[in-house]
Amino acid sequence: MSSDTHQTTDRAEEHGQTRQELESRVDELEDRLADLEAGDGDDQLKMSIISTKGTLDMAYPPLILASTAAAFGYDVTVFHTFWGLDIIHEEHSKNLQLSSVGNPNMSVPNVIGALPGMDRVTTTMMERQIEDNNTASIEELVDTSLEMGVEFQACQMTIDLMDYDETDFYEGVSVGVGAATAIQDMAESDIQLLI
Repeated sequence: MSSDTHQTTDRAEEHGQTRQELESRVDELEDRLADLEAGDGDDQLKMSIISTKGTLDMAYPPLILASTAAAFGYDVTVFHTFWGLDIIHEEHSKNLQLSSVGNPNMSVPNVIGALPGMDRVTTTMMERQIEDNNTASIEELVDTSLEMGVEFQACQMTIDLMDYDETDFYEGVSVGVGAATAIQDMAESDIQLLI
């Protein structure tokens, strides 16, 4: 036995731990590390996102955060309610608009932004910028997120309120989910975001 090992054993015994207890603890830590590396175990971090807005500029944050967190191994749930439901609505997600009124980052003054057709103009400008920048589309981000295991949930109350049909959503979206489920999911999460 080396002098380093002997000193460690002496220190452990001073703190009331035997060599056998230390070896058991090392085995336990090695098993836990193996589980983490394999993506198994109860130590997986969880992220819960509530998505409430359905404009083009507000569709990107929950999708990018969800897919990135999933890539880092998080268990991710995104609960879509009210206008956020349009992000996972197969037809509506292809026509999300960008509001030019009340948006402080738009270079269009509110007086001009309020003119008929200006939302379409600013949306077209943003869509061109997204395309020129090779940024993924909403549809691509939804598909990628679903492939990575992100759970998209559609609020049942909003489905009923907006008179949507459960078949309107991308394949793989969980429908019929209520606020109680979303709250429980948030309570169990390491990170909770409202977007």
